[in-house]
Amino acid sequence: MTIRTRLTLWNAGVLLVSILLIAGLSLQELYERHPSGTRRFRHGLEEILELVLWVGIPTALLSIGGGWWLMRKALEPVSALTRAAEHRNEDNLAEQIPRVGNGDELDRLIEVLNAMSARLNSSFTRIREFTLHASHELKTPLTILCGETEIELRDETLTQTQRERAGSRLDELRRLSRIVDGLTLLTKADAGLVTLSFSTVHLDVLVGDIFADAQILAESSAISVELGAREKLAVPGDAQRLRQLLLNLVDNAVKYNQPGGWVIMALQRTGKSAEFTITNSGAGIPPEVLPRVFDRFYRGDPAHSNVVEGCGLGLSIAKWIASAHHGSIEITSQPGSSTTVTVCLPLEGESPAA
Repeated sequence: MTIRTRLTLWNAGVLLVSILLIAGLSLQELYERHPSGTRRFRHGLEEILELVLWVGIPTALLSIGGGWWLMRKALEPVSALTRAAEHRNEDNLAEQIPRVGNGDELDRLIEVLNAMSARLNSSFTRIREFTLHASHELKTPLTILCGETEIELRDETLTQTQRERAGSRLDELRRLSRIVDGLTLLTKADAGLVTLSFSTVHLDVLVGDIFADAQILAESSAISVELGAREKLAVPGDAQRLRQLLLNLVDNAVKYNQPGGWVIMALQRTGKSAEFTITNSGAGIPPEVLPRVFDRFYRGDPAHSNVVEGCGLGLSIAKWIASAHHGSIEITSQPGSSTTVTVCLPLEGESPAA
C-alpha cells in the first residue's frame, strides 16, 4: 500500500469519526432539551440528519478528494526519486538526479543521494583503474617468466625431477596469465574501453568449428560430443568475441563433466533470435548457486574447484560478450543430471530489442 493511499484512508477515517461524533453530540443535546417523541424532538432529529446527509457527507467526500489530490502532488517528487533510485547502478552513478530546487527536505535528500552516488562512482573508478593498471603491469613479468621457463625446459641437462618442477611452474604461470588477461578484458569492458568489430557472422559455421574443438577437448576424458540441429543463421557481431563466448561455454561443459559423459550442442532459430544451447551431463548446479554463476571469480562446484583448472572468469566474460551483442545468456540445471546454457543473439536485420 502506498503512502498516498494510506494517508487518504486515514483522512477518510478521521472525517467519518468527526461526522459521527458531531452527530452524536447533537443528538445528546437534542435529548437533553426536548423529550423523545415530541414534535420539537422529531424536527430537531430531521435537521441533524439533513445536515449529516447534505452537508457532512459531501464535505467529507470533497475533503477526501482534495486531500488525495494534494498528497499526490506533494508525493510526486518522492515517486520520481524512487524511480530514479531504482535504475541506479554502477554504470550510471555519474548521472545526477534532478533536484526540486525549492530547498525543502526532499531537495536536501536528493542532494545527499547525488553526493553519495558521486562518492561511489569515484570509488568504482579507482578500483577499475587499480585493477587495470595492476593487470597491465603484471603482463610483462609474467611473459618474461613464461619465456624463461620454456627456455629452461629445453635444457637437456635437467633431471626428470627438475623438468617436472619447471613444467608445473610453467602451467601455473600460464594459468596466472589467463587470469590477468581475463581480468584486463572485464575491467576494460567496465570502463567502455573495448571496441568490437561488428560484421556479419555465420553462426552455423562458427558452431561447426567449435564442435570440432569440443571433440578435441573431450577426447582425453572419453566424453562424447554431439551436434544436434544446426540451422544456417547469421548475426551481426564480432566474430572473435563470439568464438570466445562459445569456446568458454564448451570448455566449461567439458571440464565440469564426468568421465564418459556427454555434451550436446544445437543452433536453431527462435523467433527473431538465434538460439545456441549446450547441455552436459554431470553433477549439475544447485538452485541456490545458480544466481551467482556469472559473478567474477565465483566457482560454485566444491567437488571440482580443486581439480578443475579455471579462475571463475569464463562465464563473466561470456555474459559480457552476450550483452555487448544485445543478446542474453541463461543457465538451467537439474542437480545430479544435467546443465544447459542458452545463448540468444538477435539475427541479422532484426532489432536488438528482439
